[in-house]
Amino acid sequence: MIELLFEQLHAGLPPEELERQLIKLKKINNALMQRVERSMDQQANAYSLFQTAITLESQVRMRTEELKSALLRLERANDELTAARDASERANRIKTRFFTAVGHDLLQPLHAARLSAGALADANASEHQQRLAGRIEHALTTIEELLRSILDISKLEAGAIAPSIRIVPLGELFASLAVDIEPLARAKGLSLKWRRSELAVMSDPLMLRRILQNLMANAVQYTQRGGIMIAARRRGGNVAIEVWDTGPGIPEEERQSIFEEFQRGPAGERPDVGGFGLGLSIVQRMSEALGHSVGLCSRVGHGTRFTITAPFGAMVQYSPVPSTLPSVQRRPYGLNGAKVAVIDNDGSVLKAMQSLLEHWECTVSLLRSLEDVDALIASGVEPDILLVDYHLDGGACGLTAVKKLRAAAGSDVPAIVLTADHSAATADDARSADCEILMKPAKPAELRALMSHLIARHGR
Repeated sequence: MIELLFEQLHAGLPPEELERQLIKLKKINNALMQRVERSMDQQANAYSLFQTAITLESQVRMRTEELKSALLRLERANDELTAARDASERANRIKTRFFTAVGHDLLQPLHAARLSAGALADANASEHQQRLAGRIEHALTTIEELLRSILDISKLEAGAIAPSIRIVPLGELFASLAVDIEPLARAKGLSLKWRRSELAVMSDPLMLRRILQNLMANAVQYTQRGGIMIAARRRGGNVAIEVWDTGPGIPEEERQSIFEEFQRGPAGERPDVGGFGLGLSIVQRMSEALGHSVGLCSRVGHGTRFTITAPFGAMVQYSPVPSTLPSVQRRPYGLNGAKVAVIDNDGSVLKAMQSLLEHWECTVSLLRSLEDVDALIASGVEPDILLVDYHLDGGACGLTAVKKLRAAAGSDVPAIVLTADHSAATADDARSADCEILMKPAKPAELRALMSHLIARHGR
């Protein structure tokens, strides 16, 4: 373009034309420069983007490595947590089996001791022997209560108690509880009342009974005058079960701590108040396991009301339960001449049972296994009543012995299952086999009354 301009200049073009051509040339030159500059800017931007991309890629790679490292640490932590959880679960299972086994083994000698104390406290014993037997019985009862409480708490902590929810008629439950608590209340000169109820709740019958038994026993323990009452009332879709007492009341500042282990409050410091402060802790934990709420209303100097709120189950016909077992005495005192087969794998229990039953003038057959049962059947001896431990050696069940002896006799020989196993399954099995059940350590008087009743009912 410049060369063309010079040619036109030499060609003698007028100055105006030359100026116009010069302006045109400048415009073209500016346009070319702008294009070059844009191109350079684009190249610079591209290079900047390239540099940025490289930097970002490096950062992404670094963050990826950090993330991989964090994931590896998390996986190792998860593996450690899983191993710790598995170890904890194994420990809980072992602890549960241990406490179950230890509880059974500890209740066995307690059962034997209680039977021996019962023989010692017989009506024919001297006053000194009866007083000594009473002290032994009180000590054994204290040990039993502490042991049961510790076992209950251990099982609850380990999650070993699985509620078996069903309809629980409250009328029968209240009357049954009254039979247990009434002697304690009478010994302290307290009244015990319960309101007849046609209500039923959805709960575990054994756990609910344990909760209410603890509340009522606590009420008797802390109440010095007046009385105790248990009642139930419908509240919408729930039922409120209330245990009232006329005891010293619980101050506001103590109403949370009393549900902790080994907390008895100032009233528990009196020498006439026993216990270890475990009852309400068990109430709280069992209620949580059942999904029942626990309420407390108290007035110092006037009394306390504990409330257990459970889901409504049904309306049932109330059938009164006798407060004591029928005292049928077709045989003279001591079940004179009754043939009793005792089936237990614990030698100390067999010896104690033999001593007690022979003192009651019974004829006793001692059996430790199903083989001994077969031998008794072969001998032709037909017992009038069976006293059977649920768990025998080698995984055998005492109910198998009951079935064999009944088949050999051709009749439903009355049977009492004596066991330290407090599970609902064991109780259901015993009732399904048409057997009565007593928990070890059994009270001799209760055992004798039940034996007399069953033998008389079956006309043996």
